[in-house]
Amino acid sequence: MTNEITQPQTDPVHKRRSLAGLRSVKRANLWSVGSVVIAVLVLMPIVSVLWIAFHPTENIWPHLLATTLPRYAITTALLTFGVALLSACVGTGAAWLVTMYRFPLSKSLEWLLLLPLAIPAYVGAYALVDFLEYAGPVQTTLRSVFGWHSSRDYAFPEIRSLGSAIIVLAAALTPYIFLMARSAFREHSGSIYEVSRALGAGPFARFWRVGLPMARPAIAAGTAIVMMETVSDYGTVSYFAVQTLTTGIFSTWLETGNAGGAAQIASVVLLVVLLMLAFEKSSRGKARYHSGARHPRPISAIRLTGWHAWLALGLCAVPFVIGFILPVYVILGHALGEPEQWLAPGLITAFKNTLTVAGLAAIFTVTAALFMVYGVRLTGRSLPRMVLPLTTLGYAAPGAVLGIGILFPLAAFDNALADLIVNITGHEIGLLLTGSAFAIIFAYCVRFFAIAQGAADAAMGRVAPSLPMAARSLGQTLGGTLRRVYIPLIRGSVGTALLLVFVDCVKELPATLLLRPFNYNTLATRVHEKASLEQLEQASPAALLVISVGLVAVLLMARSENASDLT
Repeated sequence: MTNEITQPQTDPVHKRRSLAGLRSVKRANLWSVGSVVIAVLVLMPIVSVLWIAFHPTENIWPHLLATTLPRYAITTALLTFGVALLSACVGTGAAWLVTMYRFPLSKSLEWLLLLPLAIPAYVGAYALVDFLEYAGPVQTTLRSVFGWHSSRDYAFPEIRSLGSAIIVLAAALTPYIFLMARSAFREHSGSIYEVSRALGAGPFARFWRVGLPMARPAIAAGTAIVMMETVSDYGTVSYFAVQTLTTGIFSTWLETGNAGGAAQIASVVLLVVLLMLAFEKSSRGKARYHSGARHPRPISAIRLTGWHAWLALGLCAVPFVIGFILPVYVILGHALGEPEQWLAPGLITAFKNTLTVAGLAAIFTVTAALFMVYGVRLTGRSLPRMVLPLTTLGYAAPGAVLGIGILFPLAAFDNALADLIVNITGHEIGLLLTGSAFAIIFAYCVRFFAIAQGAADAAMGRVAPSLPMAARSLGQTLGGTLRRVYIPLIRGSVGTALLLVFVDCVKELPATLLLRPFNYNTLATRVHEKASLEQLEQASPAALLVISVGLVAVLLMARSENASDLT
């Protein structure tokens, strides 16, 4: 009796399916590896700053701690908490008034109060000083009315001061808190406030004991954004001669030439920002605030009459006037006063440079974000999913910090590459990366990657999983599924992300100042340079162009808010 061993027959169809599945897994792994590479590039500047800070060529920690660092830290703390407190009070109060009450122009103020977002804080600083300085219209009018002849005849507050910096930054950043607080108040059921009124709660009690506690997470998130933006500001504080940690980075690096000291101050700034992020997340995690109604009743706004209505209008109009009307009035007046400045060669060059670097940065950032989010969704590995949230740290890091973290490793690589090419070819090509706009574009991509990543992640999450699965079953590759299924369905979100990243790149100042090549200006750096030389007439056209770009984004935001309200 013979034992026959039957060899399994290879099924050709099964074999083809196995090979196809293996190729699909390899492609998914390639997308996953690409996602990790993108994350490494985004995180590289932050890691670079920490490395330089703890491995400096000259350790000046003792000198910094004994001299300038405490002053920088105290001033930064006073500025940050002052701006946060003022913005929180004004933004939350305005959001409560336009949500809970009806008074003249209350509906218009719901989007008018967003317009200060279009004004960079440094532009607001230039306008305020021009308006209030000795030769400005306010003091000129006072001298004319009261017959004063010089500044010795009257007392006027110091304009370039910490208090003025707090007012300007709060005016520019209050819309962040206003937008989040207004959304939080609207999400509450109107029955909650009706019950509190029936129980005898007055207007202040309804705000303090009902509305404010329920909106606290949103207000805390908005305040955290305001504080991070304040810490990262350079144009405003430098113009007001307020010495903060960010100005310390510039002075330590550019004036004393100590890169290690600048990196050490930058690491302190980064630590402060990370502590703010941790505090904001922990405060949200301690409590949950839910609406008790499955279908919450809309809030029935109370109509104000008499002096109450005009008081509410006045209170809401103040941040709009200071944050938008005043800067536009001053800048537009200078721009129209000397129209020949619109044809200045420096302005045209700066405009072209701005379009180039901001446009390329927006395209690269959104493309990389789409690639990364799609790659993370394809993979089941934990590493890409872990690094995805870390890429948002670039947005929290100030531009000056990213500038240091990008310039030094990029310059080292650039010099090594140039030396290699000289040794091989004998030709001197110069610095390809740091000698061009590449460093600026890279900084923009890192700084605003979180915006594109958040938009891409949210948009892809709204696509039904059955659609890409159907495309894959019909033979589409992973890249084909992204091009032919996802992108057509999320093109609106992609367009919005492109616009938002472009606008933020146009307004970015600290990173551009640190990384731009010699004699390379953007609109933001031209405004800063001309205003620093008290040449506001020459800075005004560039400032108006920056404001116009910001207005497009704000109006788009207001349109999307109105659309969400209708739905």
